Amino acid sequence: MQLKDLIETIAKALVDHPDQVKVTEIQGEKTSVIELSVAKEDLGKIIGKQGRTARAMRTILSAASSKNNKRVVLEIIE
Repeated sequence: MQLKDLIETIAKALVDHPDQVKVTEIQGEKTSVIELSVAKEDLGKIIGKQGRTARAMRTILSAASSKNNKRVVLEIIE
């Protein structure tokens, strides 16, 4: 499973409008950036209280990406 698909699956499970979840990946040599965009009313669900949900998603992403010796950054687009 690709990391992009992993983030998309997690995000769709959290939001009320899963059809509006958009995930894009920008590949770099050592670092990749995954951009997550959701509906405006679902933004709070993705970020969570005090950013806990977003932090948890980033932790999962860094753990999964460490296998590939690559750094992956999650950007949440408002």
